[in-house]
Amino acid sequence: MSPTTQYRLPLWGSAFLGLSLMSSCMSAKAPSMETAAHDEATSRAQPQSPSAALSGKAEAEVSQFTPPPPPPAAPAPAAKRKMDEGKRSAGPTHANLLAPLEETRPQQGNTFEAHQPHAFTAAREDALSTFAVDVDTASYTLARRYLNQGSLPPPEAVRVEEFVNYFKYQYAPPDKGAFTVHLEGAPSPFDPSRHFLRVGVQGKVVSRSQRKPAHLVFLVDTSGSMHSQDKLPLAKEAMKVAVRNLNENDTVAIVTYAGSTQDVLPPTPATEVQRIHTAIDLLQSGGGTAMGSGMELAYRHAVKKASGNAISRVIVLTDGDANIGPNLSAESMLSGIEKYVAEGVTLSTIGFGMGNYRDDLMERLADKGNGNCFYVDSYQEAKKVFEAQLTGTLEVIAKDVKIQVEFNPEAVRRYRLVGYENRDVADRDFRNDKVDAGEIGAGHNVTALYEVELTGEATNLATVRIRAKAPQGTEAAEQSFPFSKSLLRATVAEASTDFRFALAVASAADILRASPAAQGWNLATARTLAEGATEGKAERTEFVKLVSQAQALRGASAERGR
Repeated sequence: MSPTTQYRLPLWGSAFLGLSLMSSCMSAKAPSMETAAHDEATSRAQPQSPSAALSGKAEAEVSQFTPPPPPPAAPAPAAKRKMDEGKRSAGPTHANLLAPLEETRPQQGNTFEAHQPHAFTAAREDALSTFAVDVDTASYTLARRYLNQGSLPPPEAVRVEEFVNYFKYQYAPPDKGAFTVHLEGAPSPFDPSRHFLRVGVQGKVVSRSQRKPAHLVFLVDTSGSMHSQDKLPLAKEAMKVAVRNLNENDTVAIVTYAGSTQDVLPPTPATEVQRIHTAIDLLQSGGGTAMGSGMELAYRHAVKKASGNAISRVIVLTDGDANIGPNLSAESMLSGIEKYVAEGVTLSTIGFGMGNYRDDLMERLADKGNGNCFYVDSYQEAKKVFEAQLTGTLEVIAKDVKIQVEFNPEAVRRYRLVGYENRDVADRDFRNDKVDAGEIGAGHNVTALYEVELTGEATNLATVRIRAKAPQGTEAAEQSFPFSKSLLRATVAEASTDFRFALAVASAADILRASPAAQGWNLATARTLAEGATEGKAERTEFVKLVSQAQALRGASAERGR
C-alpha cells in the first residue's frame, strides 16, 4: 500500500455530465519536424483552401521565429499576492484575464504572460491559501521544445503547475463519488529547515463506452502562418486521430478561419470516417487570421448540440496568432465565449508551431472556455494529446473546483504555494459559488505543492478543503481533510516515488523561471531526485534528459556572461 494517505470523497454520486474531447490510434506517418521553430521561413504562396478562396485570395502572412530574451527576475514580493483588494478571482476569472494583450505584443516572436511567483507568507498573518485547479500542460511542452532546440525557455513561459500536471501519478481512484484526495509531505532536499507538502486529487475514470455522446467542432486556423510541417499538416493528422476513436453516436463539424471563415464540414456522424478525413485533407493554408469570427461560427454550431445528455466542445487548432477580423481583441473573444459556456459548451485550445505563437491568448481562451490548453511539439505529443489526454476530458466530472488550505500557525511558521499564480482565488470567494474556477475531467489528476517552514509544535499542520459543483450543478459541495504531522516522511527518500518525482519537476520549473524562493537551488538536485523516481516510464526518463540539457545550457550561459 502506498505511503500516501488517501481520502474518499462521496461528492455527488455516479451520474456526472460530460464535456469534451477525444482519442485514438494514429496510423498515419508523422510529418517531419526538422523545419520547426528556429527556421520558420517567410510563408510561400500556397494553393487556396476553401476558406481562403472565399477571402479573396488574401496574401499569406510572414512569420519568423525570434525567441524573446529572458527578462530580469522580478523581485520577491513582501507577502503573497492576495486577490481580496477588489480584484477578480483566478481561473477563468483571474485578475489579468481581461487585460489588453495587444498593448505589449511584439511584431514578431512568441508571446507569454509573466506571473509573479508566490512569496512566503507568515501563517499567523494569513493562514489561508486558495486557488482553482488547473490541468493544462502547454507550458511543459513549450519548454521541452525550447530545450530540444538548444535554448532555455523564457522564464515567463514556465508555469510550474503545468509542468507538474503534465505527468500522471498513481493516485488510487475513488470507489464512489467524483474524486479522491491524497496528502503527503517530506523534508526539502534543498533546505533542511523546510518541508514540502503535496495535495493530490484523482478524478474518477469514465470509460469510452460509458460516456455521453460528444459533438466536437474543430476550429482550424488555415492562415498563411500555418503552412509549415509542424503546424497545419500536423494538426490535420491529429484531427484524424481523434475522429478514428470517437463513438458511433458522436458527431464532428469543421470550421476554418483565415482571411474569412467557412463551414468546411457540417455536423457529421463520426462513423462517416472517410467523409471527415476527406474534408480534413482538403484543408490548405493561406490568408490572414480572423480568429474572432471563426470562434463565433464554431460556437454557434456547438451550442445547437449542447444539452444535459450530450457533450459539446469547440477545439481550436492554431499557432495562436490573431490579427484579422472584427473580433480581433482578446477582450471581445473572451466576452463572446462567456454566453456559450453558460449553455454548456466548453473550449480547448491546441497550439502548434513557433515564431508567432500566442501562449498568453491560448491559455486565456481555454480558461475562459472551461476547457484545457495543450501545445503539440511533435508527432508523439499529437498522439498523446489526441489519443489519451483529450479522451479523458470528454466528460467533466466536477466543475468550479477550488482548493483552500488553512495552515495552523502553531505548526507552520511560513508557507508558499509553488505555482498556480494565475489561478489565485480570493480567500473570501472560496464559498462564493458564483465565482468561476477550474474543471476536472474523467481520469484527471491534479497535484499542488507547498513549501513550508514548520515550528515543530502542533501535530495538525493544516486543513485542506475542496469545493466543487456537479457538472450541471449550481451549488457546490465541500469536503475537508486534516493534514497531520503523521503524513510527513522522515526523509525525502522515504516519500513515495510520485511525491519525489512531482517535487523534482516543480523544483526544476521554479529554477527555470528564476523564482526568488528558488535562489540557491540547483538543477543537479532536481535531476537526482527525478532519476530515483522514473519507475522506468518513458516520459519521466525524458524529463531527466531535459533537466540535463537545461543544466548544460545554464552553464554555457553563465560562461558567456563572465
